[in-house]
Amino acid sequence: MQSGDILQGDHFPPLPMRLEPPVFGALPAGNRLERIIGSPNYRDGTFQNPVKSSTMLSGSLMESLKRQFLGKEERVPHGHVPVVTLSRGAFDIPPASGLRVTWMGHSSVLIEIDGSRVLVDPVWGKRASPSQLVGPKRFHPTPIALADLPPLDAVIITHDHYDHLDMHAVRALLRSPAQQRVQWVTTLGVGAHLERWKVPVPRITELDWGDAALVGSLRMTAQPARHFSGRTLVRDRTLWASWVIAGPEHRVFHSGDTGYFDALADIGTRHGPFDLTMIKIGAYGESWPDIHLDPEQAVRVHGMLGGRVLLPIHWGTFNLAFHAWTEPPERLLAAAEPLGMQVVIPTPGQFVEPAVLPPIDRWWSRVG
Repeated sequence: MQSGDILQGDHFPPLPMRLEPPVFGALPAGNRLERIIGSPNYRDGTFQNPVKSSTMLSGSLMESLKRQFLGKEERVPHGHVPVVTLSRGAFDIPPASGLRVTWMGHSSVLIEIDGSRVLVDPVWGKRASPSQLVGPKRFHPTPIALADLPPLDAVIITHDHYDHLDMHAVRALLRSPAQQRVQWVTTLGVGAHLERWKVPVPRITELDWGDAALVGSLRMTAQPARHFSGRTLVRDRTLWASWVIAGPEHRVFHSGDTGYFDALADIGTRHGPFDLTMIKIGAYGESWPDIHLDPEQAVRVHGMLGGRVLLPIHWGTFNLAFHAWTEPPERLLAAAEPLGMQVVIPTPGQFVEPAVLPPIDRWWSRVG
């Protein structure tokens, strides 16, 4: 196998489940696997990207290790990232405009839309890792305890990587008295992880690209993305997606993890325009150009989608790439401002209503 090749799951036969710790989740089996095999996006034993993509680091392993340990980029903050601390009851008064979002850090966002609440990719752990002892460490505390969240209508899991699917957060939400009716909406195969972690099967909905789930007045549609999946060396047995969340009056887009591809414009054509897009701007680099948007591409995708306001995600919380932690928002603004694009870059925990935007505050530049 050459550097840059796609590493398919069939190269690594699964371990017997009794040897795998729960944090790894579970591989799809039974009826779940039969549905996966029937997907047009699943071929030769793995899910496939919409266009040919490399999901491996390019260049030599030695070069990557050298840059990881000797690189000069300031990848972590020197000071404290400002966080708006939220307590129980913080969400009791609904947004006057009908749409409010609260960025919790990285890709975790609480969306209040037309009277419903959706939490996307709840990651509350100290590290984006199967272990809380090693791995990328969180830059800042989460704005609110999971037990203090208001009752949710749905939780969306975009895909099963550790910085998007946190077993401990899932279990904490299951224990919360306020979340006993929440519906878990995700992609094909990810339900196997949730089921292993004791999410009741009737509350799990797994979608292929183009499929939609209805929860109350909300319609949540899984859309194509250019990425990969897996919590062990077994890769791409579960699907990844971007998401359209539409209520009676408002609609928003969450990119999940994706690289650029032209067909993202089709999402805007079919489902746009969007009151708000939440698009990843961090963890990009020359080493993996196919599977992570950079800030300039995020601006381009926002325009393709017909977005009105852009809120960047997937930055400012974990050290996951070879760039300075403050670089993504600066590059984003440099690309968006000449276009007159409306951008909001909140601190974690800050309420944002796209109808009434605060002025841009380069708060990250004061952290250092």
